[in-house]
Amino acid sequence: MMKKMESGQDESQVLEIAMEAGHILLENGAEIARVEETMERICRHFGVEYENFFVLSNGIFTTGNRSGDGTGGQYAKVQHIPVKGAQLDKVVAVNQLSREIEEGRYGIEQIKEELVRIRQMPGKGFLVQVLASGIGSACFCYLLGGSLVDSMVAFGAGFLLYMFVLLTDKSHISKITKNLCGGALVTLVCICCYRLGAGEDISHMIIGSIIPLVPGVAFTNGIRDLADGDYISGAVRLLDAVLVFLCVAIGVGAMFLIYHRVFGGILL
Repeated sequence: MMKKMESGQDESQVLEIAMEAGHILLENGAEIARVEETMERICRHFGVEYENFFVLSNGIFTTGNRSGDGTGGQYAKVQHIPVKGAQLDKVVAVNQLSREIEEGRYGIEQIKEELVRIRQMPGKGFLVQVLASGIGSACFCYLLGGSLVDSMVAFGAGFLLYMFVLLTDKSHISKITKNLCGGALVTLVCICCYRLGAGEDISHMIIGSIIPLVPGVAFTNGIRDLADGDYISGAVRLLDAVLVFLCVAIGVGAMFLIYHRVFGGILL
């Protein structure tokens, strides 16, 4: 049920919280249609009917007017949102909040407090992330045809890979360099283990180990955005995902080339 705005409140406050909700969703991996729907739901509940949102994969453009005839005050704002990894628990929390707003459970100030709480939700710990990376690498290696020994090597390579990713997150290393180095690191670990007699199929070990670098959420959302007609955002997300794929492949290939130049022969 739509709630009329109380005295002293104006549409700019509603549009501000709608943009903040959209910001949290977009930077944590939500697709464009979900971001727009959530922002519109919040505005509609508080009676802001003449709003316009233009959402891209790395930015939100918002304009609004409560009356539609220019007498209710104008609002315009642009927010830049860098492309980053997904944290889907925050997406779920904002979606739930938007539905509770429609049920009339929150006022403007309460919504602001909830959005601050959601933004400050902690991510998974360092050890949990590296263990998840190792386990995921081992499982994918086994599912793709690797043996148990191959999977154990993939676990170690995936574990070390995500340690590298997390330790370089706060540095100024570019995304391209990080993915190149990540692909090379995984390949180096797998080659060393294979040469020492651990593992039976180096291709399965490497494929399983690089899975934590694969941007599955970005790639899937890019396709969904294209299917929804958001061609600019879909193309940007797909380009970002393809660039990651390319960098990882170059890192793996470069390490094989170095091995061939130094030791000669190929690994089978």
